[in-house]
Amino acid sequence: MVRITRTRPVEHVNANGVWDLPQHKGKMTIFPLCLLLCAGLLDSAVGYLTVTIEPLPPMVAGEAVTLKCNFKTDGRLREIVWYRVTDGGSIKQKIFTYDAMFNTNYSHMEDYRRREDLVYQSTVRLSEVKISDNGPYECHVGIYDRATREKVILASGNVFLTVMSPPNNISVMAEDTPAPFSRYQAQNFTLVCTAKGGKPAPSVYFKRDGELIEVISYTTNDQAAGSAGFRRARPLVSRDHDETKLQRSLSLLDPDGRSARLYTDSPRRVHAQGQQAHEPSPATEVIPETVVSREFPRWVHSTDPLYYFSYTHLPQSDGSVVVQARLTWTLNPQLDNDALFSCEVKHPALSMPMQTEVTLAAPKGPKLLMTPTRAKVGDTVRIVVQGFQNEVFPEPLFTWTRVGGRLLDGSTEREGKELILERVPAELNGSMYRCTAQNPLGSTDTHTRLIVFENPDMMKNTQNPNNGVSCVRTLGPPWVVLVLTVAVLVT
Repeated sequence: MVRITRTRPVEHVNANGVWDLPQHKGKMTIFPLCLLLCAGLLDSAVGYLTVTIEPLPPMVAGEAVTLKCNFKTDGRLREIVWYRVTDGGSIKQKIFTYDAMFNTNYSHMEDYRRREDLVYQSTVRLSEVKISDNGPYECHVGIYDRATREKVILASGNVFLTVMSPPNNISVMAEDTPAPFSRYQAQNFTLVCTAKGGKPAPSVYFKRDGELIEVISYTTNDQAAGSAGFRRARPLVSRDHDETKLQRSLSLLDPDGRSARLYTDSPRRVHAQGQQAHEPSPATEVIPETVVSREFPRWVHSTDPLYYFSYTHLPQSDGSVVVQARLTWTLNPQLDNDALFSCEVKHPALSMPMQTEVTLAAPKGPKLLMTPTRAKVGDTVRIVVQGFQNEVFPEPLFTWTRVGGRLLDGSTEREGKELILERVPAELNGSMYRCTAQNPLGSTDTHTRLIVFENPDMMKNTQNPNNGVSCVRTLGPPWVVLVLTVAVLVT
């Protein structure tokens, strides 16, 4: 006897005796299974591709850098392309391509600028990098789509190349030079140190006699363009004057404000009793005669100087930065003369600081050269400052004057390293000329005497007025009337 049990339509067995799932349960189970199945088929058709690039340390200009593109895939490689990204990512420039289909590689740079080589299929080496190479780079890898074999699947990675460059030139100069020497009042003095070609901007500092100078930073302007934004140094600490020395020095001045030089301004020759004065000759006097005198400051300091420091950054078109550092203080010629100031520059691309130095020095013993050495009437005479007995810094200011009179062109003085006297007359024979060389540390005067000799060529062209009278006398009395008549007619 067989027992049959009926089941309800909502059970797992339907009216035909076939097991079935409820309708809502079928929807919840079949859809995920389909997704899993499609994902497995897609994965087997497409494969996978990942691209990573190792980060780069900062590089120094001139070194070689290797750009390595790491990728993982189970597909067939199509190509590897390296791009250089510029203008914030808006422009991508191809620099190298590897074509896996033909197993070839080629550069996209001009032949004369080619600096990249393929080390491996995914690695590029750039030799002698420049500041202009600084920026982001991308590596694009493409593989074939397994499903169609006509599409290429791409993936990319990026890296930033930082190129540093040490300064290629540093220099120190004095600001606002050439400048005169101040005898009775203290004045500010500024040294400017300029470092060019650095990226990033280097750090600059000053030393005096090998010791680091303690400074007061009064302004900073990291992104100044040109000299815009630079604020002038405020007035420094005031200095006291030595009134005793000041009054004493004023009593030694001549009416023109110059210190008296009795033995040079009015040169005279002293002759023993019974001897006659004679004019100078090449055998008895050296030409030119030079007399040197020194000027010293008439004031003193009461306190030590305070050093004020400022700097500006001037970005350049090639990516480098020009740094100008200024050191300002109240100059003391007694203490600062022969002082050694150095400017040192530190940069991450340098193993040790760069340095340049100057020695502050007043001019001493100017050397004058007069050409021609034997000046004749009508010649053009040039008096030039050839140099000094010492290294002078900062650059001196030259002023020429004539002792006891005006220059040949009528002026009282003339500036420049050279004095030119055109077509000197005989009246200038024995005249003395003063060359004043001065900088903020001191002043010195050099005198030279001009000796003018007679010019034989000019004497030949000059006729003797008695020649006509002697000629008439030789002709005799009968011809006098005729000569006078012709003269009247010609007149």
